[in-house]
Amino acid sequence: MVYRFKVVSEEAPNFRLEIQISSDSTFLQLRSALLDAAGYSRSRPDAFILCDEDWEQRELIALEDPGSDSETDVWLMDETPLENFIEEEGQKMMFVFDAEHERVMLMEMREMIFGKSLSEPVCTIKQGKAPAQVKAEPKPEVKKETQAPKIIDELGLDFYGATEYNPDELPEGLEAQEEDEEL
Repeated sequence: MVYRFKVVSEEAPNFRLEIQISSDSTFLQLRSALLDAAGYSRSRPDAFILCDEDWEQRELIALEDPGSDSETDVWLMDETPLENFIEEEGQKMMFVFDAEHERVMLMEMREMIFGKSLSEPVCTIKQGKAPAQVKAEPKPEVKKETQAPKIIDELGLDFYGATEYNPDELPEGLEAQEEDEEL
């Protein structure tokens, strides 16, 4: 039997894949097909999350064992055939391709094709451009220091109000107010 998966990304609305793969293939083979179709490197950790109809997580299928710290059962991609978990049309899952930033592709099993088998997964539809595999970190904003104070100091320039004044230098009739006097 062959499964036909539709793959989309909320980050790239024009991006869409359709992958056909035999039901006895492993999640690792599905991963390879997705990475190849999206033009992604295989060097980054990723995972599949099997979901219910409301996209709530049910099972985790990881590339590597996260260790005994995990609170839920973790299945390994290279040991887990699709048919162990994919049972019906409309079944949903997420492909986590950037775990650090929680970025995913949404997948839905659209069709079971009985009486057919594939030796290798096939990408039958590829539309648009996949989101970048690694999210670019925003560059910290660098504040440019103005050179004006430095130039003023270097030139020895004195601007009105820039220095304290001597009340004795005021013309007659103008009196300096004490700081605590009210206006």
